Amino acid sequence: MPTGSTEADQASDNDPAARKRHRALFRAVARRRNPKLRRTDITITDEKVVKRAVKAAALGNAMEWFDFGIYSYLAVTIGKVFFPGGSDTTSLLSSFATFAVAFLVRPLGGLYFGPLGDRIGRKKVLALTMIMMALGTLCIGLIPSYATIGFWAPVLLIFFRLIQGFSTGGEYGGASTFIAEYAPDKKRGYFGSFLEMGTLIGYTGAAGIVLLLNTTLGDDAMLHWGWRIPFLVAGPLGLVGLYLRIKLDETPAFQKLEASQTHVATGSATEADAEFSHLSENAPKKKISEIFIQQWPTLILCIALVGAYNITDYMLLSYMPTYLTDTLKYEESHGLLILLGTMIVLMCVISSVGRLSDRYGRKPLLMAGMLGFFVIAIPAFLLVKQGSVPAVISGMALLGLSLVCLLGTMSAALPALFPTSVRYGSLSIGYNLAVSLFGGTTPLVITALMDVFDQNVMVPAYYTMGAALVGVIAVACMKETAQQPLEGSPPSVATKEEAVEMVTAQTPDPKF
Repeated sequence: MPTGSTEADQASDNDPAARKRHRALFRAVARRRNPKLRRTDITITDEKVVKRAVKAAALGNAMEWFDFGIYSYLAVTIGKVFFPGGSDTTSLLSSFATFAVAFLVRPLGGLYFGPLGDRIGRKKVLALTMIMMALGTLCIGLIPSYATIGFWAPVLLIFFRLIQGFSTGGEYGGASTFIAEYAPDKKRGYFGSFLEMGTLIGYTGAAGIVLLLNTTLGDDAMLHWGWRIPFLVAGPLGLVGLYLRIKLDETPAFQKLEASQTHVATGSATEADAEFSHLSENAPKKKISEIFIQQWPTLILCIALVGAYNITDYMLLSYMPTYLTDTLKYEESHGLLILLGTMIVLMCVISSVGRLSDRYGRKPLLMAGMLGFFVIAIPAFLLVKQGSVPAVISGMALLGLSLVCLLGTMSAALPALFPTSVRYGSLSIGYNLAVSLFGGTTPLVITALMDVFDQNVMVPAYYTMGAALVGVIAVACMKETAQQPLEGSPPSVATKEEAVEMVTAQTPDPKF
């Protein structure tokens, strides 16, 4: 079989029937050359389809985190609008407590949406979470202030934050699973990095619109009505994300899993019952029990990794603007401007980090990020503490350099921890438990600790170092998964030549 790419080969790549013949041919080659590969089905990905899937997942993720980031960057203003009584610290604590409330229900969202995604598919669940997040954010922008309806204003705020948190419980696990199951094995880190680029785009968009409004409207207008504008923008953006997601097919890995379940079931049930066997009443309980009984060691590892990662992430991307404004008395627009610059730099390098993780492995990049936070947290915060613009930028750059090692790698490393049959559910549950306990509470815990320790501005550095130490231990305990097939899924390659090379490499040498 020739390994070069002819014009006929390239033309056939656009023909579904031709692609089907190619897959059958490679299965035949695998069976002839190596009997052990008789049941192996090497997936040859279509790069155009993979890019569309990555774009839909990443942009949908950006919409979600735009919605979530708005609250972070308007925390001071929201505290004054909905919690006007008491001191500024009390108002800010109340605002961050409401921020944390959304994270308390995220495990419930993960517990519901994750196993559901393993049963009915990744695509449908991701569309549902998109709708819920957009509606929750839009409704926050419509809530009357405390001065207008009193007690009911914070009650409604908490209610819609709960809707946001519940929907987000199914977002990251589903989006990262979606990309990981579409991407070829040797490029999973590269394509996975675009998911976190979507997160940064969402945060950057939220910070940018808040900065623009603060600059153009002023404090009084922002306090009275300007804060609502970013929340009201969420409705149209949510429709864009929904459209992108419903246009995609289900992931190849899930389609093959579903086909295998149906095939197994046909031996003991009618054809109709077999087709929908994975949707039975007992299916959700089976999925959840399998996750907690069979996957609990990996689940604990996932929680430790995500907990350390999210404390550092939320410390830099969510808490830092408030730290600069409320603690160091920076102008709010200056703090947001510095953070915007940091995130733009991270977006420029994150895909390169993803490529590095494909080449050198997930563990080296993750370990570099965790050790970076442990070693440079104190020097970075000492620079930020000095207050001059160059010092603050230098401190933020040091923290951002460590964070990008995690951002560019984690979305490829986490889905590979679990098998296909329970990947969405396991990752959603583990991820959201960690985020609920550690990530979302980061601004609240740091603010409370600083109040306890007489506004010691180094508290965030110490908290970050503790999280990073846990992360170092977790990374040391995980397996390397770069360039390897996802557990429970067949090998996935980018080209026909790579498939032939894989089959040839697995063929035993003849013995005479």
